[in-house]
Amino acid sequence: MSSPGFTNLNSSVSYSQNSTPNGGAAPPFQNGPAQTYQSMYPPTGCYGAPPQQQSYPTIPAHSTPAPHKAPITNSAHSANYYQTPSQYSAPSSSVPPSQPHPTLHSSVPPPSNAQYNQQQHPPYATPGSYYGQQSYHSQQQQQQQQPNLVPAPAGGPGAPLYPIVSYPSAPGSSQYGTLSSSQSTSAPGVPPTQMGAPLHQYSTSRPAPTTAVQPGYSVAPTSQLGPTVNGQGSTVHQHYDQSHQASLSYDSYGRVTHSSGGADADRPPSGTPSTSVHSSPGHHQGNTEIIICIILFKTLTKTHKKINQNYSMPPSNDMTNQAAPYGSYGYPSMEPAYQQGPASHTDSSPSHDLYSQSSYQQYSQPFPNLSQLSAALGGLSGVPELEVEALRPVNLLQERNLLPPRPLEAPEPNLSPDLKKVNCSPHTFRCTLTSIPQTQALLNKARLPLGLLLHPFRDLQQLPVITSNTIVRCRSCRTYINPFVTFLDQRRWKCNLCYRVNDVPDEFMYNPVTRSYGEPHKRPEVQNSTVEFIASSDYMLRPPQPAAYLFVLDVSHNAVEAGYLKYFCELLLDNLDKLPGDTRTRVGFLTFDNTIHFYNLQEGLSQPQMLVVSDIDDVFIPSHDSLMVNLKESKELVKDLLTSLPAMFSQSRETHSALGPALQAAFKLMSPTGGRVTVFQTQLPTLGAGALQSREDPNQRSSTKGVQHLGPATDFYKKLALDCSGQQIGVDLFLLSSQYADLASLSCISKYSAGSIFYYPSFHYIHNPAQLEKFQRDLERYFTRKIGFEAVMRIRCTKGLSIHTFHGNFFVRSTDLLSLANVNPDSAFAVQMSIEDSLADSSLACFQAALLYTSSKGKRRIRVHTLCLPVVNQLSDVYAGADVQAVTCLLANMAIDRSISSSLSDARDALVNAVVDLVSAYKSNVSNLQQSGLVVPAAMRLFPVYILSLLKQKALRTGTSTRLDERVFAMCEFKTQPLQQLMRMVHPDLYRLDNMSDQGALHLNDTVVPQPHLLHLSAERLSRDGAFLMDCGYVFYLWIGKCCSEVFIRDVLGCPNYASIPPNMSHIPELETPLSERVRAFLDWLQDNRAFSSMIHIVKDDASAKATFFQHLVEDRSESASSYYEFLQHIQQQMSK
Repeated sequence: MSSPGFTNLNSSVSYSQNSTPNGGAAPPFQNGPAQTYQSMYPPTGCYGAPPQQQSYPTIPAHSTPAPHKAPITNSAHSANYYQTPSQYSAPSSSVPPSQPHPTLHSSVPPPSNAQYNQQQHPPYATPGSYYGQQSYHSQQQQQQQQPNLVPAPAGGPGAPLYPIVSYPSAPGSSQYGTLSSSQSTSAPGVPPTQMGAPLHQYSTSRPAPTTAVQPGYSVAPTSQLGPTVNGQGSTVHQHYDQSHQASLSYDSYGRVTHSSGGADADRPPSGTPSTSVHSSPGHHQGNTEIIICIILFKTLTKTHKKINQNYSMPPSNDMTNQAAPYGSYGYPSMEPAYQQGPASHTDSSPSHDLYSQSSYQQYSQPFPNLSQLSAALGGLSGVPELEVEALRPVNLLQERNLLPPRPLEAPEPNLSPDLKKVNCSPHTFRCTLTSIPQTQALLNKARLPLGLLLHPFRDLQQLPVITSNTIVRCRSCRTYINPFVTFLDQRRWKCNLCYRVNDVPDEFMYNPVTRSYGEPHKRPEVQNSTVEFIASSDYMLRPPQPAAYLFVLDVSHNAVEAGYLKYFCELLLDNLDKLPGDTRTRVGFLTFDNTIHFYNLQEGLSQPQMLVVSDIDDVFIPSHDSLMVNLKESKELVKDLLTSLPAMFSQSRETHSALGPALQAAFKLMSPTGGRVTVFQTQLPTLGAGALQSREDPNQRSSTKGVQHLGPATDFYKKLALDCSGQQIGVDLFLLSSQYADLASLSCISKYSAGSIFYYPSFHYIHNPAQLEKFQRDLERYFTRKIGFEAVMRIRCTKGLSIHTFHGNFFVRSTDLLSLANVNPDSAFAVQMSIEDSLADSSLACFQAALLYTSSKGKRRIRVHTLCLPVVNQLSDVYAGADVQAVTCLLANMAIDRSISSSLSDARDALVNAVVDLVSAYKSNVSNLQQSGLVVPAAMRLFPVYILSLLKQKALRTGTSTRLDERVFAMCEFKTQPLQQLMRMVHPDLYRLDNMSDQGALHLNDTVVPQPHLLHLSAERLSRDGAFLMDCGYVFYLWIGKCCSEVFIRDVLGCPNYASIPPNMSHIPELETPLSERVRAFLDWLQDNRAFSSMIHIVKDDASAKATFFQHLVEDRSESASSYYEFLQHIQQQMSK
């Protein structure tokens, strides 16, 4: 048996000739994540390092919080985590790399980050979409619903000539793209003022009066334009749209109103490039305007304080004619001090947008914003409306309606339109901060984690596949050529990660798409941020393996009682021809109880032969060439076996389970080729190697003191997984158990072999039909989804950044190389990063993930994703670009590690402290408005409710009865689920369905898809006369109130009245009624883009199942957890300590 490390198969030799200097810091060849995870934050003190000198004044940060805080780090570094600033020093900067863009005009001012003028702008195009920043005519909204092809805006020379696809934007989104700011250092002698974002960072110079430019835009002088990037012209920042001169006006709260209609309403969000100027110190012409801004700001603030002292709440404008909300029925409701705002959003008209009700304005925007100042002064150039919204101070104790009307989208990085267009999709590659801080000190000051969330093998509708004899890579750091490299001329390109200048190979001069020569910048590799290369033999250590599948089946008495085997065999028979593979595909079967049964399926036999090995202490393979057989040649024997298997063991009385020896046999059987082992287990393993004993105490399921046994009881399964990984064998586990089965130990077989884990608690084919249906749906997806074999993945990043911790199912083969014996399209990964050297010489930071794998057809392929983000030096810019969902998911991964390495209570404390840290840092460093309450930037307004939701999840909750296996499975899910799926599990989406209108609906393929507004997760938002849909990712709950209209019940559920709805209804019938078609269209639309088919449960108000539904209402108080308002009060108390 081979050694656990398996260094002999280290494919990094062929994968990368040079070790990457920016790869990571983990010691090489360690057995899996548990030993390579250094610390949650770098030991140089991610929180508390002294701020480097900024160009704006700051109030000293809270660098000495309460001593009892439990930050998310490994204990080895916890002593350094919260200390006084004197304990820390900023990272010493190494010799700065050569200037990445030496072709700048000689008149460019000193700061090196002027090479890409757009990069330093505060990002965030999206938030305006959600907050009614701009009022909107309904006809414009209707025109935007369907994707449509529009021409690029007319612009100066170099404007893109190809069409841009416009997708529907949410109500309130800007029609004009991102308005970028112009950053600069304030002129000497003028005291800068901060209001959310420092006012002095915006240039006050106006464009020349002869130039027609829209408000908020400024024109870059030609002397400051950057070099050619991908041949798209050095005038890349001069593309302002002169054909789209809609007049803009500002209302009393600074929202933009458009007076243009017609075709202008179809402008895509990214359709109008933004232009900007980076001014050097001493170039300001607008000191007088800044002083006027300060005076006006003070006046408006005083006026607002007077108004705010007298505001009164209007009555709910959308709950009239409805039954009383749950507060009247004895259900938990909000505290009196917090009962402000509408009960629910039932009207989807734009006028009901979250912040656009006129009667709410007096408290929903407690502070004037820059748009008001801009309007009062006749318009300042370069004021980014959308960034102002992202930075708008939100007092969480006052504002209740924080949810956007639609599910939150990823923030858009503040890049030029040309770079935005080719950037990697956020569904594939997402960073917690869409503006990368220039230094580790600035990152420490922000008190937010820096990391990446990656879904590298997800199903794609369009994927450029490139066959070329030469795969162009940087000679130094081995980065694959991508859209963000710089072509110095036709024969030289500069790497965007290490800045080395490389030669362009002759073959790369030819463009196979246009069949032209001499245009390397137009090759598909340089026009797409996600590409797949057909690899040459240089990327192979051995010939590509065939697709090989081994099924290991529990056939003990427990398994027979559960009844899964019949459904497994039926589904595999139905999908046998759909298994990914080719003519070389191999399959095998192995069953076990207290002995191990092999099946001879050699071609030529009249029927399958069972071979029994009863010596489980020394497992051997009875035949080496007839147990894994060619599927095409032995298909009839395979069908015979699947047909007879269920009956073969139907009378079994054997209660023991020899899972460990069965896995050892599977390892020996698969070692020659590698492939996928699929294990079905229904109980605790009791015999042979890997035997386990029950560790769960049912009396401790509701304990608040801590949870024991979250880690494995034995290292047998981890060691075996590492052996499997070395032989390119991935192990997937299906656990169908009604009793405790110690998933904490069993899961290691999949964690370290890059496998998947599926869990079906209380599975029984008769008594639990919902689990049976889920099992069937999951299995069908599992059999047919694509698969990659013998894979490795490496993540590279810009010089100065480093990766220090990985999250997911894999084996860390070297410091930055993940071994993935199998890779599937439903698994995701996360990495934590730190900033080792200052990025002051860079205006862009780039990240590249390269996945080398063998396809099921036996082709060696390399899938490459490249993400580009701006580098910023202002704390306000970091906050404006924070991705609240990505931050939440990364913290969830860190908390899971912490709960296993330390304790569950430690992990929970650290999550609470993450909220305290953010609020404290924002209050002391950015928002110098000395008001009481909890103030956060609008971009992070949902952070506290997301963290509260995390604390109430099965993985991390305490005080609520939670089976140990279910808790461990929830932890496994957190580590492997893609972001969108994970966020639906953490914070489900709640909609009201019984009063959906067609206003704002999408029109897709002659189908009307209604778009009801999101509701807060509180029983207060429910009413007994309604029907509410909760989307939890893997499952939908449709809750029907007792007084729900009989029309809805009849037209959608097909039942005459409420009383006739069956108790376990789990489908929506296809009825030919308009209401049924609308509801089903909405459900189908939600289901699109999901790998696994989601179940739906109809929940009646008086049913026992409603307890599950109400558990997801995270804003309410539960038996053991506080309400959202109580949680905010707790945060406030922690801050005052």
